Amino acid sequence: MTKIAVLGAGSWGTALANTAAENGHDVRLWTHNTDQAEEINTQHTNTKYLPQAKLTDKLMATSNMALAVSDVEIVLSVVPTKAVREVAKQLGEVLKKQSHTVILAHATKGLEQGTYKRISEMLAEEVPALYRSALVVVSGPSHAEDVIKHDLTAVSIASSDESAARLLQKVLSNNTFRAYTNDDLLGSELFAALKNIVAIGSGALIGLGYGANAQAALLTRSLVEMRALGLAMGAKEKTLYELAGIGDLIVTGMSPNSRNYRAGLGLGQGKTLEQVESDMGMVIEGVNTTKAVYDFAQDYKVDMPITVAIYQVLYESKPIREAISDLMGRPLKSED
Repeated sequence: MTKIAVLGAGSWGTALANTAAENGHDVRLWTHNTDQAEEINTQHTNTKYLPQAKLTDKLMATSNMALAVSDVEIVLSVVPTKAVREVAKQLGEVLKKQSHTVILAHATKGLEQGTYKRISEMLAEEVPALYRSALVVVSGPSHAEDVIKHDLTAVSIASSDESAARLLQKVLSNNTFRAYTNDDLLGSELFAALKNIVAIGSGALIGLGYGANAQAALLTRSLVEMRALGLAMGAKEKTLYELAGIGDLIVTGMSPNSRNYRAGLGLGQGKTLEQVESDMGMVIEGVNTTKAVYDFAQDYKVDMPITVAIYQVLYESKPIREAISDLMGRPLKSED
């Protein structure tokens, strides 16, 4: 039995915590909301984020971070990108009072607004190396709504510390949830962020009335852009063709469970970005990521016409049909 703290009781944090608890591990799920913690502990539900799910009674939730991380071997952060620094600072203060290090993992897919830093970079800055033995990322095609129903799921766990990745692999794996390991932290985080942009575009196509042909073309050509930027930034090419790359791209780019897909769907149906964000009531990671990757493309001199088109729609109010027309009318070329 491994002791693990999961920080963030949204849909994905709850699903991962529930999986580990069902596997027989000592799991503490931290939330800043005391009412939510009480609901999870007494009703074994999290109706705000997973309204149809029944959680295991082995899962313990708390709004006390010190209690959550007391004597644990692994801390898994699953908070939205915009909350990573704040929560990590709290974690650093708590770990300072303990006498052992933890494996610090995260399962958040995004880039910091303004700095464009990856999640592991933020965690490394806010939680001193003295308090952590390794940095790990959980990524791959894994909607919480399916995981909680025990749909067959495979994910990727990346770290430069193989033993740390393997420990988290064992904690999460069972007969419906299978984890693989790799050593490409950068690629796993970068591709997880990039696919959110594509999902917005894919949803927009469906919202406009296009079909599977258009989606397939978008996902495939976006893969070319992801490869080009990934290689320029130091990611390993093989990661793109594994779960953290193409696997995550497929599920996020084609499933209504993806909030980025649903955001694009709303845009394609004629809603403004402000209306979409209001309707969602949740963070749309791909919107901020689009700005970051648009700037990355300029900095690294990488041609990313699809990303540019989505950026123009989101940030320059370019009509979606005009953006599509411009993409389809580009000079003809061979496949890269």
